[in-house]
Amino acid sequence: MPRWGLTLPLDSVALHRHREVIEAVAELGFTDVWSAETAGSDAFGPLALFSTWSSSLRFGTAVVPVQTRGPALIAMSAATLADAAPGRFALGIGASSPAIVESWNGIPFEQPYQRVRDTLRFLRRALAGEKIDEKFETFTVRGFRLARVPEVTPPILLAALRPGMLRLAGQEADGVILNWLAATDVPTALAEVGADTEVAARIFVCPTTDRGYVGALGRRLISSYLTVPAYRAQHEWLGRGDALGPMWDAWSAGERAAANAAIPDEVVDALIVHGTPDECRAHLRAYADAGVTTPIAALLPTPDMTTPEGLLAAVRAVSPA
Repeated sequence: MPRWGLTLPLDSVALHRHREVIEAVAELGFTDVWSAETAGSDAFGPLALFSTWSSSLRFGTAVVPVQTRGPALIAMSAATLADAAPGRFALGIGASSPAIVESWNGIPFEQPYQRVRDTLRFLRRALAGEKIDEKFETFTVRGFRLARVPEVTPPILLAALRPGMLRLAGQEADGVILNWLAATDVPTALAEVGADTEVAARIFVCPTTDRGYVGALGRRLISSYLTVPAYRAQHEWLGRGDALGPMWDAWSAGERAAANAAIPDEVVDALIVHGTPDECRAHLRAYADAGVTTPIAALLPTPDMTTPEGLLAAVRAVSPA
């Protein structure tokens, strides 16, 4: 049976008010809570808080950018959470994007594949308690050893979009984290990863039957994400070049409204889970049937999610129950 994850925290709920959400998540059959890191909460802080409210849920980062922190700091943060929730923490790392790394943090976005590979290799050794004194291709570490080595070493998963990173995840990591792909795309990605590894996938879910609302929100998200070079290359590789070509052309010309309008309905329906609770659950299960071992629902806001009751109804809509 697959694990069943939810992305938290919810943007519309203050962090200190998430206890009710965490308790509901556990009762509704979720096994996992995974954080994200863009411009809101960081990846580690909310999970440390949540781990004090649940003794059963597993917590994971999806993902920690490898270039916005030094490798030793990532190791220390991961070890802290592994110590707080032994056997219930998974570390997800990834390359992130030029906007997050360079535009927001003032750090050159260079050699993303090599940096992820080097960080993975460093973390393997650091989290096992090894003293590291080595020059990697993208950074050098001199004489670092964790002072608090976790009793249970956390698994490390890599965020991956295309064959090179997917193969690295399959060969050297404990799992892979997929993002922005349809259920029908999963076999293509897994052909590069190989067998016997955890396959997590962040899946965007808008639990409403208002197709106009889903279309407008979904198109804004798709155009903002899939025009990023790495995501564009991913969807060209997945075979959506013809479907998304007009969007890319309009975006390059600075015509944002035209770019959104050019996104076909079938692309929105493939990449954004929506509909009734039963329809949402069925679509999420399609990812599991395709080979995802840990579907992670990422709730998108709806007009009904402005109240506590609406929020919990949305969580129920994507639960395995």
